[in-house]
Amino acid sequence: RRGCGSGARPHAAMEEPELWVGFVGAGRMAGGLVRGLLQAGKVPASNVLASAPSDRNLGAWRELGCRTTHCNLEVMYRSTLVFLATKPHILPGVLEEIRPAVGPQHIVVSLVAGVTIQTLQRLLPPGTKVLRIMPNLPCVVQAGAMVFSRGSNAGDEEAALLQSLLSSCGLCEEVPESYIDIHTGLSGSGVAYVYLFAEALAEGAVKMGMPGTLASRIAAQTLLGAAKMLLETGEHPAKLRGDVCTPGGTTIHALHQLEKGALRATVMDAVEVATKRASDMAKD
Repeated sequence: RRGCGSGARPHAAMEEPELWVGFVGAGRMAGGLVRGLLQAGKVPASNVLASAPSDRNLGAWRELGCRTTHCNLEVMYRSTLVFLATKPHILPGVLEEIRPAVGPQHIVVSLVAGVTIQTLQRLLPPGTKVLRIMPNLPCVVQAGAMVFSRGSNAGDEEAALLQSLLSSCGLCEEVPESYIDIHTGLSGSGVAYVYLFAEALAEGAVKMGMPGTLASRIAAQTLLGAAKMLLETGEHPAKLRGDVCTPGGTTIHALHQLEKGALRATVMDAVEVATKRASDMAKD
């Protein structure tokens, strides 16, 4: 592959005090993450290098000011913090390819769904500092919800660096690895459940005579405001829901309809099946 000669060496980049960030894989999730990092000013675009086998996704990275390559090894040579963002079935081959270039200076962070830390550590050199993160799409607007877990060789320094970077993209929590599949069902896929609910809210207003564009904006702001209150008050959702209800009022009548439609049980089932699917992907 072009630009993938064996002569490339990391010395120039490795001796620089600033952070050099690489992405192996340049798809939607990696793109969302890098946009969040750049918008927050955490890393200059010139310090980001992304690789992909074709130019299909790389053009968007170049427009952001990032450097691009078709060579995964070049990313390793020129980066200290490397995000793995390939498709799950491609990852083992990629790890085999980059393994000779992975050294003690690297922090390797996987975004790949269904690939455990144990698998990553087995396929990379002994002692490699490995972490695993699960972001979601709103990272692109710095309102993501992310969790991460660290491998046995990643210490507090690596975890603090990753959390500092990811916090620029939204909420970021360190969790046991067993929570990552649950996070996928709750938040990774959960964004789509919220979009479906927003669409239904707006369509209800359209049915009652409000123009669609106005209804969509109001629905979105309603969701944003409700979420902001949850985060900033720390109250249980049931308490805030109760605060909106007045005896015999509009809200309690509407909530009765939602309960008749089994909204609560259906959403719980959705989180459950998405979590199980994420867990099954790890076993495939």
